[in-house]
Amino acid sequence: MPSSQAPPAGATAVDPTAVRPDIADARIVRIVPSELRATVERLRGEGFAMLTDIGGVDYPGREPARFDVVYHLLRLDAHATTLAAAGSPERVRVLCGVTESAPVVPTLTDLWPSADWAEREIYDLYGIRFDGHPDLRRIQLPDDWEGYPLRKDYPLRGPARERTPRPSFALKSNVAAGTPAAGKTAAALQRQIAQARGQAPRPDAKPEDDKP
Repeated sequence: MPSSQAPPAGATAVDPTAVRPDIADARIVRIVPSELRATVERLRGEGFAMLTDIGGVDYPGREPARFDVVYHLLRLDAHATTLAAAGSPERVRVLCGVTESAPVVPTLTDLWPSADWAEREIYDLYGIRFDGHPDLRRIQLPDDWEGYPLRKDYPLRGPARERTPRPSFALKSNVAAGTPAAGKTAAALQRQIAQARGQAPRPDAKPEDDKP
């Protein structure tokens, strides 16, 4: 069965979560930052008392919210009468859309202390700020690190190295896989192959070709 997130032929999935169906007992709730506190407090009152994780997602070009901050909430049945009921908790994913121009959401550290390091990690890697966090600073990268590495427009070599010219000689990093050898490298390979086969080297593969 095709994935519900698969884009149509010739197109791209701009927001796969917008068409993703509920998964078993995982209910999906989409909100904006101004609704976050009221939403999670209501869910907490309904019994979703465990915040299992917080994550970030980047959808470059999506409007109006480029980012999602995803909250995973869990409700355990306190009065389960069967083993099956005890092993089937309810789950809710709260997807909070965040704009690129104002990447700020309220902190949940006062409701769930476990949100502390998760919020710091999202700030560190995506640049999304958590208003009211008691100690919002980078948790994995140095304080002077430039940029946010999990944003999909982050330079592959990092901002500092991306500003320097790439080397002109062939390296694995700038030569496509499967590119055949050429020049001196090709001549050296031909001599090695001929030697292994006990053949005389080709006249165009001269030893001086190896010299720089």
